[in-house]
Amino acid sequence: MKRKGAFLLLLMTMVVLLSSCWSKKELTDLAIVSAVGIDKTKDGYQLTFQIINPGNVAGGMQGGGGGSLSPPITIYSAPGKNIDEASRRASGRISRRLYYAHANLVVIGEKLAREDGIIPLIDAFDRDPEFRNTSAIVIANHSTAADLVKTLTPVDKIPANKVLKTLEFTERKWGETVKLTLQQVMKGLQSPEEETIVAGFRLVGNHEKAQKLENLQESAPESTLRASGLAVLRKGKLIDWLYGGTARGTVWILDEIQGTDINIDWDGKKEAIAYQTVRQKTSVSAQVKNGQPHISVHARVEGDIGEMEVPVDITNPKVITKIEQALRKEIRKELQKAIEHAQKDKADIFGFGEVVHRTRPNQWKKLEPEWSNLYFSKLNVDINVEAYVRRAGLRNKSFLSGIKENQK
Repeated sequence: MKRKGAFLLLLMTMVVLLSSCWSKKELTDLAIVSAVGIDKTKDGYQLTFQIINPGNVAGGMQGGGGGSLSPPITIYSAPGKNIDEASRRASGRISRRLYYAHANLVVIGEKLAREDGIIPLIDAFDRDPEFRNTSAIVIANHSTAADLVKTLTPVDKIPANKVLKTLEFTERKWGETVKLTLQQVMKGLQSPEEETIVAGFRLVGNHEKAQKLENLQESAPESTLRASGLAVLRKGKLIDWLYGGTARGTVWILDEIQGTDINIDWDGKKEAIAYQTVRQKTSVSAQVKNGQPHISVHARVEGDIGEMEVPVDITNPKVITKIEQALRKEIRKELQKAIEHAQKDKADIFGFGEVVHRTRPNQWKKLEPEWSNLYFSKLNVDINVEAYVRRAGLRNKSFLSGIKENQK
């Protein structure tokens, strides 16, 4: 009898403890945040929340009683002395609880990143159990975070998704930017050099019109969001922007290039041959000789001929060798340019110091105190590039060769 009573008591306890509704959240009580923008104010921060309108996203841009359109997002802003205070103050303007579990983008204004840095902001998001540290982070280039968060974008109904997809495809096809998460940026700031990069994004066009539905009703919107450069951070503060070949060279050394095009000159014509990379691998090694560090960068690239604007006989192995040599020279030039720019900024964004620390820990103790100011800025870097042409598309002999032969 006692055993039956104990068993019944155990069952009753389990029923109470295993209740499945104690932490329920009704969808009608949640404001789903897709992006957060943070700008600097005189007294602290201004947070801008991009909140999804589920009905408008699911059904497209839907009309109301008078035929008016409703946007897929709603924007709310709130000030605060810190991130937590601004988030709580927003509750006075929103009829629902801010829900961060689906937030996949953090935008930081350029002024805030340059003057105060991003380290205090990252701590707030990393501490929140609801916010994912896999969310992407970008810095507004020559604009405020609010401008980017408020912009309505065609094709991708939710602007945060537009930013993320643009970063992904630019990284995959062009190579001048890289998508980084909060977790990756934190890792970079915790490195011995405390220097890292973050992708930049800017609003191109009229800032006021970007927030209106008229911007979505044009076949060629006047205001758009665009990936723009790489922000260089030292101890969490923005110190410089990288663009073009310098940005791509940086991504190349970091071994983050997924795909890009390299143009080379041929027969006196500028950028006559386009080369599409298919596979690439970059490795970095370090040595310390007589107390002086030495870095070796080795890049290996394989790719295809994408376009030729002059007749070239690529069936000739000697011609292929000449093309490969030109490619090696062009890629090496970009890598060298990126290194020289970083040395001018005294910012080891490539993690060369980390390589020395990992492979030569004893010597690193002597180098670390003056690494950025003394050793990195005068660092001797040996760059070795291998480039190979693997395929030439659907044809080996260009039709330009046939035109040239007919003209003889």
